Amino acid sequence: MPRYIFYIWCSLAYVFLLSPLVIVAGASLHRGSRYTVVQFPPTELSLYWYTQIPDAHWEALSLSFGLGFLSAFLACCLGIPAALGLVRSRIKCKALISSLIRAPMQIPTIVTGLAFLQMYYLFGDLTGLYAHGTFVGLLLAHLFVGIPYVVGTVVAVLQRFDSRLEEAALSLGASRWRTFRRVTLPVIMPGVYAGGLYAFMVSFGDVPISMLLSVPGYVTYPVELFYGMENDFNPAVLASSTIVIFLSLGVMLVMQRLIGLENLLRSDGNRN
Repeated sequence: MPRYIFYIWCSLAYVFLLSPLVIVAGASLHRGSRYTVVQFPPTELSLYWYTQIPDAHWEALSLSFGLGFLSAFLACCLGIPAALGLVRSRIKCKALISSLIRAPMQIPTIVTGLAFLQMYYLFGDLTGLYAHGTFVGLLLAHLFVGIPYVVGTVVAVLQRFDSRLEEAALSLGASRWRTFRRVTLPVIMPGVYAGGLYAFMVSFGDVPISMLLSVPGYVTYPVELFYGMENDFNPAVLASSTIVIFLSLGVMLVMQRLIGLENLLRSDGNRN
């Protein structure tokens, strides 16, 4: 393929991916009025709408970040042992177990949300403890859809893992726990990072599950944006969205700085 065609194709791909974000960020700078439709490019540059972001958006944003980070952390804690068991155990029906673990990725999130809502109602009728509308209830549902991503990425690394590294550590007197902590875990960390990042993004961007399990006044950020656009849309929603866009870019830059993109994407289990 000629080099100029490659550059043109890549440029078109970037334009396609980034154009919606640029339009949102640009339209958020248009002063206009409360009932102004999306205006791009802006004709009256102003940061006015950034000062009009409702407090509910900030509260929902903090809830979504906390929920996303905690669900990603717990997904890693549960997904790593599950991946080790799938790759190294000799139990029967391993393929069936693997399919069950990955099943949440195939189930529509609206179905998952309805299933958890029904389960919480049944559990509440039996015990008097209703989990819908609580942080724990949201966390369990997001954990359900986040674990398969961690398991998938860690399994991909473990399948290429050189077991001779562990055998060498054990032969030198290291315990199994020390071998795992000092040898196995550092090698599989790229898969853990990637899976944790996927789990966080799925949790942070979820709408159907959070909409079904939250209550008014206690909703996640995507749901708050959805309600804002549905009931009383104004450019403050665009300003709020722009802040989240830049926060997301900041998270990616921090991960690139601390981890390295090549480590995040690598899944062959080899380290230099």
